[in-house]
Amino acid sequence: MTQLLTTPDRTQAFLDTLEPHAGKPLIFALNGETLVHEGYHVTEIKAVTIEAMDCGGRADSWRETVVQLWNGGGEEDRGFMTVDKFLDIYRRVAASVPVYGEARLRFEYGDARHPTIQYPVSSVDIRADRVLVNLSYPAVSCKPNDERLAVGEAACCGPVAGRPVTLDDLPVRGSLGGCCG
Repeated sequence: MTQLLTTPDRTQAFLDTLEPHAGKPLIFALNGETLVHEGYHVTEIKAVTIEAMDCGGRADSWRETVVQLWNGGGEEDRGFMTVDKFLDIYRRVAASVPVYGEARLRFEYGDARHPTIQYPVSSVDIRADRVLVNLSYPAVSCKPNDERLAVGEAACCGPVAGRPVTLDDLPVRGSLGGCCG
């Protein structure tokens, strides 16, 4: 049974989904394939505040919780971490570090086959014998364009002089047209 979260990328929604499943192995997958192998560790939990400016010249800020995972290096015989152990680690961190329930959730992982990336949660698959956390590759987007599309307007992004619009274009703001003008 796949349990889809209404906000799968939010820290508290993820924790609430895990809570009733103590004792079950917690497995992380990417594209249907186990990503983080048995014996992994949670090596760090980061409470991050992002201060950014989009290509439309608008400042924004948000919080993220980044959980760093590491393959145990020869500790595969320990099996997968259980949900209750993961929650215990999170609670110990939350007692000392200001993590926020509404923060976007990312899992940072890399190994010899996968570059280190912060993966968002796409869904949580609750099964009788395990909890499978499906991760997806992060995406890059143009926020002004995404906002237009969300309200049914036409896309406004296009190339500038034959190339995509970037933050380098901000000094000529007003001459770009479209989203970023």
